[in-house]
Amino acid sequence: MTHIARFLQSVKLPVMQEVAQALIRTLSDDQADVASVTRIIAKDPVLTATLLRMANSAMFGLSRSVNTLGNAVSVVGMAHIRARALSICMANAFAFPTGINRLDFWRSSMVCAGYAKWLAGSIGLDEQQAWLTGMMLRLGEIVIAQRMPDVLEHIESLPCGPGERWKRERELSGFDEGEISAEIARRWDFPETVALALQCAAQPLAHGTSRLAAVVHLAALITDQIRGAPPSLDNLPISVVHTLGLNTQKLQSRIPDAESFSDISMLQA
Repeated sequence: MTHIARFLQSVKLPVMQEVAQALIRTLSDDQADVASVTRIIAKDPVLTATLLRMANSAMFGLSRSVNTLGNAVSVVGMAHIRARALSICMANAFAFPTGINRLDFWRSSMVCAGYAKWLAGSIGLDEQQAWLTGMMLRLGEIVIAQRMPDVLEHIESLPCGPGERWKRERELSGFDEGEISAEIARRWDFPETVALALQCAAQPLAHGTSRLAAVVHLAALITDQIRGAPPSLDNLPISVVHTLGLNTQKLQSRIPDAESFSDISMLQA
């Protein structure tokens, strides 16, 4: 048994609902198409209604409203809708321990996902896979809080600079959130590409080079800067930036506002 498996022995991980399990299987299925993904989501009327509200929100900026799931998939895109559906399923699956504000947590996760998608698009990586991986990164923190509730206050204490949370998690639990999120991803049968990126996200150059891990690493550091001021790319780790071949000066001039990624209306019910 691995060290991380022993750590998780006393934690009851959530079981993903049947619709989510079916959607996860399509991530590794080259034959999955719009029709099959639409049929899976349509089996859950509540999920369908939530996705329609999201698709019609200002965050998506559609030129016309969509009123059916088929329209939403056609206009927004299958991969985008699937990633959002999985994020909703994950958000509904986890019970939050005392000390973590649920809405603030998911808002932060959505911002990280948004910046991961933005960075991935600039280097030709799969944008929706990057979005989903960024969205999942902090799941491990919930598990640490469930397993070791006494350490959460220190992990979350302010000030907490970019990347500081990972360091505190490793010092107090032996693992960072990404390593635990990777184990969750594997148990839920997510593609190994996603699991490996999560596992290496806090230290993306320590175990070879995963471009997706590097993207999520930078996205999380940008997200950690959000304290009412526009984020700066100047202080991102040069080694990771160079690995991805990013021009931070050009990117800084068009960095999106964090609020453009954050729509937690789907989680407020």
